Amino acid sequence: MALRLYNTVSKEKELFEPVNPGKVGIYVCGPTVYKPSHIGHAVGPVIFDALKKYLTFKGYQVTLVVNITDVDDKMIIEAANRGISVAELADEVSASYFEAMNLLGVDSIDMFPRATAHIEDMFDLIRKLMAKDAAYAVDGDVWFDVSKCRDYGKLSHRKTDDQLSGTRKLASESKRNPGDFALWKKAQPDEIGWQSPWGYGRPGWHIECSAMSMKILGETFDIHGGGMDLVFPHHENEIAQSETATGCVAAKYWMHNGLTRVKTKSASGEWQNEKMSKSLGNVKTLKELFVEYDPKLVRFFLLSTHYRRPIDFSAEALDAVQKGMMNLLRTIERVGRITKTDIFKLGCDLSLLESKAQDRDREMVKEAGQAQLKYLEALDDDFNTAGALAVLFQYSTMLNRYIDHNQLEGSCDDNARIVLAQLGAMITSLGRVIGVLTGPLNSAANDNNGLVDQLMQIFIELRAQARKDKNWALADAIRDKLKAVAISIEDRPEGAVWQQTK
Repeated sequence: MALRLYNTVSKEKELFEPVNPGKVGIYVCGPTVYKPSHIGHAVGPVIFDALKKYLTFKGYQVTLVVNITDVDDKMIIEAANRGISVAELADEVSASYFEAMNLLGVDSIDMFPRATAHIEDMFDLIRKLMAKDAAYAVDGDVWFDVSKCRDYGKLSHRKTDDQLSGTRKLASESKRNPGDFALWKKAQPDEIGWQSPWGYGRPGWHIECSAMSMKILGETFDIHGGGMDLVFPHHENEIAQSETATGCVAAKYWMHNGLTRVKTKSASGEWQNEKMSKSLGNVKTLKELFVEYDPKLVRFFLLSTHYRRPIDFSAEALDAVQKGMMNLLRTIERVGRITKTDIFKLGCDLSLLESKAQDRDREMVKEAGQAQLKYLEALDDDFNTAGALAVLFQYSTMLNRYIDHNQLEGSCDDNARIVLAQLGAMITSLGRVIGVLTGPLNSAANDNNGLVDQLMQIFIELRAQARKDKNWALADAIRDKLKAVAISIEDRPEGAVWQQTK
């Protein structure tokens, strides 16, 4: 099955055919670095990092670019409030953002261009627009004339009159059209800015991304990504200024991920979803989140929903996903323990599986091949990571049944170990395609240097002594009380082990 992606322009899934065969350019709108990053800032990078990993798996040479907006009105206000420069603020917040991305396994981004490093490129783009009479200057501000863009609104499917530019109005009200938006904004001498052909000022928001994407990826590139909230006006205006300047299609495919919503209780006590927003005061930073949850779980959580759907964020939602993820990890751990193999580092070789399989293994080997096919088919269908992960859960259940049916826990010869290890590696190999299931979870992110494990060993020893004394009531009570706080004890031939199940 060939890859098909939903294009916001056409509102249809389209066959993916890159501009240049074998090569893919992706540009994603990144953060404005004025406050510490929250989970909403992680959604796009995780999704498009996973997409790049999949495209690379399919044999493409991919360049992924995520920009950093390091000059903005919000940044100017925040820097002033803190008594530091805008540049210092940008460096501080960017460093925190990069650290969070690294923890989330977002390691495939090739460039993080900063807006302030591309001011001259913005000048060049504005000059092109002015030469075509698509831009005009008034008292130090430069505006884009939306009437010069014949298909303005093709992305958002809005009419020009509906344009809400989000930029300040000129005092003289001298814009040609109500929907005209700022390419360059006049600044006061004491504000951050640059000397331009039109006077001292700073760039408009939209021109930054057009200048950077074209500079790095060319006038026409393959995929432009970002959140649903950027469709209008940001991406609509990007298209207008880029395509008017070049006469070329800016990006072949426009991919937009759903927004992050926070599940909260209303005044009446009912659960409701609201947009995650700093202004609503419902934001938890990634740094705070990682104290409670392993970043590998957060990545898994974000990819457990189809990228175009909203992500409903709550502790309950994360705990539910962790429970499911732990089921997969327990299967991987079980296979590794039986085969004495690090399954996370083992690649799955179907040809080796087929050559080593005995009669009893044939059906499970067939299931492994079908799981791989279904997993990749889900990803080819508009990058449906949720559907792909569902395949892994189904396969994991079948693999555990196979282990139980063939009693591999108690007796497993060398050939059986090779087969089982390869069957287990199917889970981790497919997970790696999108950057999940790369290792066990740090299930106690704030474990205080192993104190929890030390305490659990005491409970395990007490339970073992109770069983030895045939005090079944005490042994069962220990198990049940631990289960009530989401900790399970599993009795194995080599001894009991504990795991968090939440």
